[in-house]
Amino acid sequence: MSEAVARRSGTFASFGVPNYRIFFSGATVSNVGTWMYRVAQDWLVLTILTDHSSSALGVVTGLQFLPIPFLAPYAGSIADRFPKRKILLTSQAALALNALVMFLLVVTGWVELWHVFVLAFLTGVVTAFDNPTRQAFVSEMVPRELVSNAVGLNSASFNSARLLGPGLAGLIIAWWGVAPAMFFNAVSFGAVIASLLMMRPEQLSPAPMRKNGKGAVREGLRYVGRRPDIMVILLMVFMLGTFGMNFQITNALMATKVYGKGPGEYGLLGSIMAVGTLAAALIAARRERPRLRVLLSALGGFALCTALLGAAPNYTTFALLLVPTGLCALTMMTCANASVQLASDPEVRGRVMALYMAIFMGGTPLGAPLIGWVGDFFGPRWTIWAGSLACGLTFLGVAVWFMVHRGVRVRLRAGWPPRLRVWTVDEVRAAHITVEGD
Repeated sequence: MSEAVARRSGTFASFGVPNYRIFFSGATVSNVGTWMYRVAQDWLVLTILTDHSSSALGVVTGLQFLPIPFLAPYAGSIADRFPKRKILLTSQAALALNALVMFLLVVTGWVELWHVFVLAFLTGVVTAFDNPTRQAFVSEMVPRELVSNAVGLNSASFNSARLLGPGLAGLIIAWWGVAPAMFFNAVSFGAVIASLLMMRPEQLSPAPMRKNGKGAVREGLRYVGRRPDIMVILLMVFMLGTFGMNFQITNALMATKVYGKGPGEYGLLGSIMAVGTLAAALIAARRERPRLRVLLSALGGFALCTALLGAAPNYTTFALLLVPTGLCALTMMTCANASVQLASDPEVRGRVMALYMAIFMGGTPLGAPLIGWVGDFFGPRWTIWAGSLACGLTFLGVAVWFMVHRGVRVRLRAGWPPRLRVWTVDEVRAAHITVEGD
């Protein structure tokens, strides 16, 4: 598809590619199941297997991501050596089996906390191979000019499912318990597997595959080490993923311990937040290319929104503030993802995206237990403020780095809503604005 056609097609340009359209459909069904499972698992740990232990919930969340930083670099090497479609078929089947085991443990009443720990860890092992392959697979399904659009639509799929999944899971848990929500997740993986089997391989554009795996991990790390533009984005992603994106814990604690709500209201928080994340995903799909000003503005906006979120006096205010918080978080993630994909050479893209996912998700084993500990000792509100502080400091540090090393100028305009302007040196000169004056 040409760039002109892509522009005319707008937000849903990638749907013009048959393979992507099929993949999107299967992924959306599976994403609904994933969000239902997350709510069911958290409710199981928080209210059935423990007495509202935020530390236990933090450990479960951490174990889901613990294998990723250790295995993702090797997973990226595998993604660059073998057909990505076949890797995804294997990983999705393994995830389906893992979800089915969890359902059987719950429905039989045999489930114990250590079962959840083990299965969370095994999910992390498979995810370490699945995520970087799936991210890099986007560039094989659509032409280069549609990569940013496809990344945005992938996020739209994930977050449209987030609108339905948590609220539906909350209702199902309130009516019938956690087992039915977990069963839907197990069978939903079949939709992704079916979509991968229905694809037309001849219409894919596979990247050149590396024949020899020896030294592949070191080569990928050296490549990123020579790219400070990618490294700065990875730093921003690490801080957001490690300290900011812990809503699996913070929403559960705020709903139950601060506002005294039940599973329905807790599940609804995820759906409300998805209003903001879905809006951000659709905006990202319309964006022709990622921009530095969007990346910085989103991180700064996230820090501000979470500071307000932690101070929310009641459930309604908290829920409403989740909308702009989700908007900023998802804008940052889609912009960072597309930036790294487009900046990477095709032959190393699998390894670079593996490192990206390792840094984004791999910080959770550190951040989630730490946030859980903060919740136990300082109270639920501090689980949010800790992330706000970390992301705010990162925003300031990265803004200064770009100003010093990349000739970027930043200006915050007063008023409501506050507006952040970011210029490169070339843009400043083109607008006849002196660098010294900014």
